[in-house]
Amino acid sequence: MAVLVTGGARSGKSSFAEKLAMHDSKQGIYIATSYIYDEEMRERVDLHKQQRLDSGYPWDTREEPYDLQELLQQLHTNGASGEAAVLVDCLTLWLTNWLLRYESESNAAALAMARIDDLAEAVASYRGPLILVTNEVGDGIVPEYPLGRSFRDLAGRMNQRLAQVCDEVFLVTAGIPIEIKSSAYRLEERKSSLSMER
Repeated sequence: MAVLVTGGARSGKSSFAEKLAMHDSKQGIYIATSYIYDEEMRERVDLHKQQRLDSGYPWDTREEPYDLQELLQQLHTNGASGEAAVLVDCLTLWLTNWLLRYESESNAAALAMARIDDLAEAVASYRGPLILVTNEVGDGIVPEYPLGRSFRDLAGRMNQRLAQVCDEVFLVTAGIPIEIKSSAYRLEERKSSLSMER
């Protein structure tokens, strides 16, 4: 079962995702997508690694800043999907990595969107507990620079695309997770209820 966990910065989404993985399986595969650009990022990564070690839960950490689709397919083929909860943290860092790689291309957004579609296909075909962490980035001000605006738009499209193929979608705010996909408003139900009223 695939689960998408979204929320703002420091909303508690990663902590919730880790607890969900621990609840769903006796062991976990933690796929870290961050690319270490500076010392501050290295300190964050080291802190998160230590926190996972201190949890007592058997995490197998894999670092994959780009090829998430291939890694998920490999885990599925090797049978790891039936044994361990897989947690990907986070999709917006993964998207950042690809967008920076494609930045000089005239069709950077289209190339990044193709990567998103490939990832969505891999998620849809994955069997076993899979938890994806992402960020809500479109609730703030409009970015000043073109790359920032492109990132914001692509992140929104990515979240929508992944939410379509996930079984559950949680929004985490102030440390409180709320499952939102099951309560989503469905226009087709409205149409059928309106036609019955007539």
